[in-house]
Amino acid sequence: MIPDSHADLLDWDTKAFAHVASLGPSGEPQSSPVWFDWDGTHIRFSLTKTRQKYRNLTEDPRVSLSILDPSNAYRYLEVRGELDRVDEDPDIDFISRLAKKYIDKDRYPWHREGDERVVMNIGPVKTSGMG
Repeated sequence: MIPDSHADLLDWDTKAFAHVASLGPSGEPQSSPVWFDWDGTHIRFSLTKTRQKYRNLTEDPRVSLSILDPSNAYRYLEVRGELDRVDEDPDIDFISRLAKKYIDKDRYPWHREGDERVVMNIGPVKTSGMG
């Protein structure tokens, strides 16, 4: 599903952000950048259950992600897909792994007491790219 020409944008060593677009309760689009991981099947990112994006995706699982090449602003990958699964992350292991990748911290530094963290697993349905 992911084109070979853009698979490097999903590599662990690439610190690209994914801009995640979801649909709000009135159908309005909402987009925000996130840290992400690719497990070969799903694009995965972390949210807290209080985020609008979490509510959006659990109500309407359709999503679009735009991943811009950090070294070439004219090269990107768009992934359209659906939320396949939500995994609990009570020990913040997943977000801490992403913190190591993106900011070289062993533990996610902005965790607050009471945050309920989850891992959103997005299954690609269609992709396109440029550059």
